[in-house]
Amino acid sequence: MFRFFKGAVKILCHYQRDFVLRDDKRGIFVFVSSISRLTSVCLVLFALIASLWADPAQADIGSYIVIDAKTGAVIEQKNATRKWYPASLTKMMTAYVTFKAIRDERVTLTSAVVQSKNSIAEPPSKMGFKVGTRFTIDTALKIILIKSANDVAVALGEAVSGSESRFIAAMNAEAKRLGMTNTRFTNPHGLPDNRQVTTARDMAILAMALRRDFPESREFYKHPGIRFGKKTLRSANREFLLRVPGANGMKTGYICNSGYNVASSVTRRGRTLIAVILGAGSGLERTAFARELFDNGFKKGGRGQKVTSLSGSSANPPADGYCRRNKSPGAKGYMARFDMETKTRGGFLFFKDPEGKKTKKVDASGFTLANGKPDWAKILDRTLGPRRVAYRPLQVGLGKPTSTPSVNKPSGLQELAIPAEDIPTPVANPMRRAEIEIRQKLKQTAQTANASGAGSIPQTETPAPVEASGSTTSAPGSIFRKGLDFSVPVPAPSPRK
Repeated sequence: MFRFFKGAVKILCHYQRDFVLRDDKRGIFVFVSSISRLTSVCLVLFALIASLWADPAQADIGSYIVIDAKTGAVIEQKNATRKWYPASLTKMMTAYVTFKAIRDERVTLTSAVVQSKNSIAEPPSKMGFKVGTRFTIDTALKIILIKSANDVAVALGEAVSGSESRFIAAMNAEAKRLGMTNTRFTNPHGLPDNRQVTTARDMAILAMALRRDFPESREFYKHPGIRFGKKTLRSANREFLLRVPGANGMKTGYICNSGYNVASSVTRRGRTLIAVILGAGSGLERTAFARELFDNGFKKGGRGQKVTSLSGSSANPPADGYCRRNKSPGAKGYMARFDMETKTRGGFLFFKDPEGKKTKKVDASGFTLANGKPDWAKILDRTLGPRRVAYRPLQVGLGKPTSTPSVNKPSGLQELAIPAEDIPTPVANPMRRAEIEIRQKLKQTAQTANASGAGSIPQTETPAPVEASGSTTSAPGSIFRKGLDFSVPVPAPSPRK
């Protein structure tokens, strides 16, 4: 469209030369024909369109694609074959390989996953379970697809394939089978590794396959958050799921080298579209841009080039430090780009300051709190729409594991000369038992001190009984390692208070 208007203006400017006179006294142009007047109008319109096109506040997206989930037809795309870093979109393949193992009856949803020394070493985002903690594959899938915990992704891979290395081999085997020609996995979670690359096209193929081959997966990634014990862990995709009509998935991702990624799905009037966005400048930007892609996509037909027919690689991944170059547009820039109400009115002046300034004119008075900070609740209402679904996190627990993870090689894969990872089973922990006893004594001392008066010293202590190894009654959260992620234990009361 931009090239069309540019060419049209060139033609009009060429023919208008004979119809323009210059008034040297006033220093202005005077148009003496209807064609010249028409040309002037076209020039004004072109200037407005050009200002919109080149506006720096628009989403600087690395690549994106929108496809029909049923037919695979490409509805819209930009740089869909450019290599990019998947970040936590990787966990869609982790889930795919796991669901396939369940279908092949190598594991079940109740099979045990064990937090190993290898898995607990992963950086956040993580759950931080203690080494030896056992939970079900069902729990692990919910955690990685909603909370996006990296340590659980590794533990799940070890449970399914016997080792992280074997699981990664299975991930790459599936990518090859699905036709993800520019994808390579080196880990099951998406943490930074410049060898781990993909494309928007490949991720769209994976998202389509996950929906098609394992419809049960939709019950895992459609939730805006989880509740584990008394802790609520929100999904980074929650506002999309709660506000966008028909939203039902799928997965977000972020590392600095990739920017903000998302694979989303929306169903309206029986038709489902999938969008993959790589390299947004903020979480809100990727969400609003996805909403915009879906709104436009559902207005178009479902015919066109198949996503699998896109081939080759159009460019290499971005240079390191992408997030520092592609910064968030901020509240005003975000509003200027995605305000649905202003777009409905069709006002160009919202995007271009009438005084000719380069920055956008945005009336933020109604979207600012008393302390001067953005009122994000109102901003989200105007850019994504009001919440259509109440926020109800999915209750998740450890479950009841029915077996110990197998270390046998998975069917269909060649034997790898890599030893299985260290996956210990829960055993008595004398240090943990001593810690529980000390906390109980401190608690009893504090209670005695409060009952006897300030400064009094109890004369006797009766230690609270400790049950047999592995069956101690612990406070909620005791399955977590100290100081990891959200699970920091509450200190015991001081006997001096």
